Order: sequence, then C-alpha cells, then structure tokens
Amino acid sequence: MPGFTDPDRIFYMKIRSITCFLDLANPLVLSKLKPAGDLLRIAQPAFTKAGYELQSARLAIVPFSRLFADSDLKGLTRFAQELEAAAKDEGFAYVSLGPALPESPDSYVYIPEALAGTQDAFFSGSMTTQDGEVSLNAVHQCASIIQQASSISVDGFTNLRFAALANVAAGSPFFPAAYHQGAEPCFALATEAADLAVAAFSGASSLQEARDSLVDSIEAHAQVLASISQKIEEQSKLKFRGIDFSLAPFPSEERSLGAALERLGVPALGIHGSLAAASILADTIDRANFPRAGFSGLLLPVLEDAILAQRVAEGELSLKDLLLYSAVCGTGLDTIPLPGDTSSEQLTAVLLDLACLSTRLAKPLTARLMPIPGKKAGDPTGFDFAYFANSRVLPIYAVKLTRLLAGEESFLLEQRPQQ
Repeated sequence: MPGFTDPDRIFYMKIRSITCFLDLANPLVLSKLKPAGDLLRIAQPAFTKAGYELQSARLAIVPFSRLFADSDLKGLTRFAQELEAAAKDEGFAYVSLGPALPESPDSYVYIPEALAGTQDAFFSGSMTTQDGEVSLNAVHQCASIIQQASSISVDGFTNLRFAALANVAAGSPFFPAAYHQGAEPCFALATEAADLAVAAFSGASSLQEARDSLVDSIEAHAQVLASISQKIEEQSKLKFRGIDFSLAPFPSEERSLGAALERLGVPALGIHGSLAAASILADTIDRANFPRAGFSGLLLPVLEDAILAQRVAEGELSLKDLLLYSAVCGTGLDTIPLPGDTSSEQLTAVLLDLACLSTRLAKPLTARLMPIPGKKAGDPTGFDFAYFANSRVLPIYAVKLTRLLAGEESFLLEQRPQQ
C-alpha cells in the first residue's frame, strides 16, 4: 500500500487534494465554512495514519455568478478576498469560486481584477452553455481573461489560477475546474499517482500485463481511500463523492505520465504512436473499478510533468499534438507556456478548437494556457515553483478568426451518431 516498496523503487502515490464543496451565499456567512473545517480535522490524521500524504485541502463553491446580480459583480474581488481569508482560517490552502457562465456575460469581465486581488483563489470560465452549445462570446471572453491575466505578474504565473471549461460538470476535485452544484455539502479526492503507471508499464512483459497491473494498483489504492473516506463521511456528515484518479504527475521522471507513455514503447512523446499510447493509458484508467469523481482520465499538464516538459523543450511535442491527444485524454490543454505577445484573438482560435472538440465528442475538456511576458517561442520558461518542470515556450499557430467565426452567437454540435 502507500509507501510500500519493491527491491528497486519507492511508490510515491499521494493525495493531491481533498476538495470540499459548499453552497455559500453572498454576503459570506463564516459559520457555513465550519463543517468543512471540521472535516479536515478528521481527514488529515486519518489519511496520514494510513500512510498517505495529503498535499493540500481545497474549497470549491457554487459558480460565483449565481451569487451576484449583474449589477453587483463589481464586488467579486472583495468577496473572493473574504472567502480566501476565511477558508485559510479553516485549514484550506486554496479556494475555487467556480466558472463565469454564458448566461451572465458580465461575469467574465470581473475575473482579471479578482485574480489580481487574490493569491490563492481560482476561477474558470465556461465556453459552453447549460444546453451544451458552444458560445462564441464566452470563448472570446475566456481568451480575453487569459490575455489580461498574463500580465498581472511578471512571470505570467497568474494564469495557473484560471481555466477555460468546455462541458465540465460540477464535482471535480482538481483546480481550477472545481465547482459545486446543489445544496448538500460534500467532498472528493484527487490523486497524484503517475508513478503507478510508470511502475506498471516498466516491468511488464506484455501490453495486457501492463494494463492489468495498473488497474490492480488503482483499485487497491482506491479501496483503501474509499474506506477511509466513508468513515470520514460518517463522522463529518459531509457526503463522499468519489476519487478523481487522473494520476496527476510530479515533475520528476519516476512520477511522470510522459514517462509512463514512453514505457509503453513510444521512443519520444510527440512522434507517431503517442496518440495510441495516450488512448491505451486513458482506457486502462476507465477499466478500473472505483467510486469516480471529476475527470478520472489522463492528465497531460506540460509544466507539471518532467518528460512532457522535456519533449516540448526538444521540439518533439507541439500545441497541436496536445490538442490532438485531447480527443482521447481526460482533461485537455493544461499548463501550456505560450509567447508573452500572444493575442486574445490567437487564444480564441485555440479555445474554440477545444470547445468544439469537447462538444462533438461529448467529453469534458479544459484549457489552462500561460502566455509568459517578455518570452517568445523557444525561450526557456524560467519558473521557480516546486510543482513545475521548466521547459520552453511553445509557438502558437493561430491568427484572428474572421467572418462567421468572429461573431457572438451560440451553436450546437451534435455528437456523431453511432453506427
């Protein structure tokens, strides 16, 4: 189990986060946060006793735009600051105020100011409507947020706290996508478990053996985590909503999803065969039996993964490659370093591709794009952050969309019928 060893290596499986979901009101009522804080005081020792490191505690609320009338949205920054401070008092490192929504177009406008006024508050913007339509206006708005947020700090780091969402449901414990729906408070777990895939694929003598080994590892850990979580639910009265077993990486080779994919037999991620490897790993996660939350798919966060960052730096892995892999992976485009002069029009083109891919395939996808001020394509990224592996800035092959795609309407893409 956690911390167990074989003769060659240590297994690093960790809990990336425990995320509590609350339905809060505006103005903020501090007593509403206490049940979530009480849960943490139960959960931390319970997971530690079982041998799991709990890296962070996070709080996600209902979409902020539902807490404000459009005329009151100028109060978002102050509300976010109050929530951030109150959550820290209860033991939460980060808070997510959920997505801006197409039905409240003004809600997107106030996110850059709220990002600038906070340090540990996360936001998102939905590019799709409640009816599953792609909103061109919302895509434009999300692109504008990313472009504005890129200059809030000199290193472009603020965009780590914003993601554009396409067809993402409530309940994912991974930030920035996390938000709540409904009145009942609950919690879910997100894992950091890429090493399980590296181990399973390194020692196997056949593809089937590799896949079976990973399924066995996921299910064994999930059984323990779920058992502990059910006891926490009984004591805290907050419902346990499952585990997002997306195998998040850490920037070292033994904890790299890129390394796991290459252990299947792709010499360098980005060349042909990579899509096949991504499909196999994503499908293997799907085959495991555990109480699911969120994406529970394949994450490919460039700057959080040592091998992904290395292949980008070498020129093997491009933004177009990563968008292609989004068709079979779990989350989409994540922590993508882009030139500092990337325009909102260029970002719009990328986001629209992702939103349409998500809608056509009926799968949730996100985009966390990070233009870095003063950097151009090919420059080293230069971040000083324990959870990032430095790489090089990716070129973006996009120009301003024109004519019909430059409008503000919403449109529906039907999922392709099964034959």
